[in-house]
Amino acid sequence: MKKNLLKYTTIIALIAVSLVSCQKDLNRVPTNTTTADVLYSTPAGYKESLAKVYGAFALTGSNGNASSDLGGIDAGTSDFLRLWWSAQEWPTEEAVCAWNDVGVPDFHNMTWAASNTLLNGLYNRSIYQITVANAFIRESTDDKLASRGITGTDATNVRYYRAEARFLRAFQYWVLMDLFGNPPYVDETTPIGKYYPAQISRAKLFAYIESELKAIDPLLVAPKQNEYGRADEAADWALLARMYLNSEVYLGTGNGRYTDAITYASKVISAGYSLSSSYANLFLADNNTNSATSENILTINYDGVNTQNYGGTTYIINASINGAMGPSNYGVPNGGWGGNRSTANLPALFSDPSGKTDKRAMFYGTNTVMNDETDFTQGLAVVKFKNLTSTGTTAASSNGTFCSTDFPLFRLGEMYLVYAEAVLRGGTGGSTGTALQYVNLLRTRAYSNATGNLTSLALSDILPERGRELYWEGFRRTDLIRFGMFTSSTYLWPWKGGIKDGKGVESFRTLYPIPTSDITNNPNLTQNTGY
Repeated sequence: MKKNLLKYTTIIALIAVSLVSCQKDLNRVPTNTTTADVLYSTPAGYKESLAKVYGAFALTGSNGNASSDLGGIDAGTSDFLRLWWSAQEWPTEEAVCAWNDVGVPDFHNMTWAASNTLLNGLYNRSIYQITVANAFIRESTDDKLASRGITGTDATNVRYYRAEARFLRAFQYWVLMDLFGNPPYVDETTPIGKYYPAQISRAKLFAYIESELKAIDPLLVAPKQNEYGRADEAADWALLARMYLNSEVYLGTGNGRYTDAITYASKVISAGYSLSSSYANLFLADNNTNSATSENILTINYDGVNTQNYGGTTYIINASINGAMGPSNYGVPNGGWGGNRSTANLPALFSDPSGKTDKRAMFYGTNTVMNDETDFTQGLAVVKFKNLTSTGTTAASSNGTFCSTDFPLFRLGEMYLVYAEAVLRGGTGGSTGTALQYVNLLRTRAYSNATGNLTSLALSDILPERGRELYWEGFRRTDLIRFGMFTSSTYLWPWKGGIKDGKGVESFRTLYPIPTSDITNNPNLTQNTGY
């Protein structure tokens, strides 16, 4: 899967010309000569097309780094993970970017506007992947398979592919719901031609995603039975558990679905996964073959030779180090961009008055004081992700910069924390004893023994523990919002709100704005409050 399914298939210009509603034409006529009947005429054609649906996570355009699938943003920054990670980490205490590129400082200063290019890119990237998935779903019905003579085992496999495409579409709708709240909605039945998609409310989108994930549950491959990097039932359950944990944010106070979060986290926990023997292995270039495979549920796959772009883990690794740190030590001998590092609040989570060492703390440097946001040497560098293997060798790369480290979208460690928090928030079907056991499994790995274990567990323990276990994995903005600490003045960090000591900001910033371009061109859309 790492070097196979995620190779970019250029034949899909047909599938995903553009759906972003700022283009006005929701589904434009393809300009290439490959028709759907040709493209989907064989089982191999269907799998190649599925590769495009997955590839939209990790790649940026039909010509590699030369172009982007999206308009208005360069290919180097239009990778999904780069955009999503930045939107989830930059406005929190976990990451500050030293770059002064247009729109970048707005995230940590929490002053972004609807014209922000990076937000526009993320919004369009998610909608683009939904478009690609819609096209595949539309062409993989039983009627279509029968008309093309695809039967038996081949048809069964295509039905699995179709369920996976529905999962990937649901995941991207979750991203839009979480970050933008009320996006436009399209599916495989949306008319082709000029069309302005209607806006869907956050609550209705929640109900749609939930219904889709439950509908495809029996249609997906069983847990751990699919090719590496492809969705299965466990990924489906993990997304449901994650979504249910955040239900009061999406549906309003009093509408918590914590019992459901426990149910679905438990399904994942019981599905045969186990914690990696090494926390560090989860973020190395051979995490598709080392002990990480026992814990990772679904990854975005990267290959430094075959799937190159300046996003993904290439971005996370290179932007977290500079030349003075010795890029070869992190598997990128020609890399090191000096971009992202942490505020003092993140390493402080690992401070232990008894002197015990939490091995999850992976930092470089000694200067935690940040007087200047644009100085990469102020604030500790984060060296959690590396382009090295578990044996210490540098992974293959065409230029010593591109990375082969896969990014975990879902892993067992998160599910332990979902279960624990849902129990403490009042969900039924679990127990505080089991919740404590799950948290202590993570801490036992972190300390190499039980010396760091807790004897009791409160809700106030969860956010710091999620910070220690999941930092720089794209969770922090969502977590801080759920705990009421994202915009308020009750929890501050350096440069929150644009001042050195931090300040509270407007509460409407728990949602990002719908991009101005889409608001302008689609009369069915209403901007989020405050923008």
